[in-house]
Amino acid sequence: MNVYPFIEAEKQGRRNVKRACELLKVSRAAFYDHQCGPSLREQEDAELGRQIQAVHKDSRGRYGAPRIHAELRHQGHRHGRKRIARLMRQAQIIGRAPKRWKKTTLPDPVAAARTDAIRRDFTADASKLNSRWCGDITYIRTWEGWLFLLVTVIDIASRRVVGFALADHLRTELISDALANAVAARDPAPGVVFHSDRGCQYTSAEFAGLAEDCQVVLALGRTGQCWDNALAESFLPHSKAN
Repeated sequence: MNVYPFIEAEKQGRRNVKRACELLKVSRAAFYDHQCGPSLREQEDAELGRQIQAVHKDSRGRYGAPRIHAELRHQGHRHGRKRIARLMRQAQIIGRAPKRWKKTTLPDPVAAARTDAIRRDFTADASKLNSRWCGDITYIRTWEGWLFLLVTVIDIASRRVVGFALADHLRTELISDALANAVAARDPAPGVVFHSDRGCQYTSAEFAGLAEDCQVVLALGRTGQCWDNALAESFLPHSKAN
């Protein structure tokens, strides 16, 4: 509630302003500041606040204080970044922070150690069909939500998808189904190498048991080295585009 009109009325009636301020719990300095109107600094802050809102609106609500500060400097306005951040807080203007990267390749710490039998050799060679495979998992958004798609068991020699599986989960049975489908479709000789990253599904005991039953040798790339599985990684964007 604005009490200054009551104090102003007391002043116009030549009554005691000090007593009125004490009763309404307002300092006399605040009352006289109100009479003088907004200061030059407050007027500049109000104008700067309108400029901030305009830039924030033009950015579709994405820009925070650093980018709004940079944009205003580009327009020729010289203001401190902290001042802009203060005015944004007062106006409750917030930029959009980028989403944190969700790490999906999570190695199993108790998984058995396996070597990289491919060593980035993805040479196409018709004489080596069904001897070296590779695979990976990707995500595809559909109208019904996320669909986890494994389209790769890929034959390195022919670049052909020899097995795949679809599901709405990331359990080990998804990649197990893909490998089982590839073995059933191609009937490779014992010892075919299946290369993948170090995701916990690929390093699980369940998947290792299936590979042993199918006489498939498992090979793993190094942690954080997507190039070790470059053939499967490069295939996935094409599967999404189509």
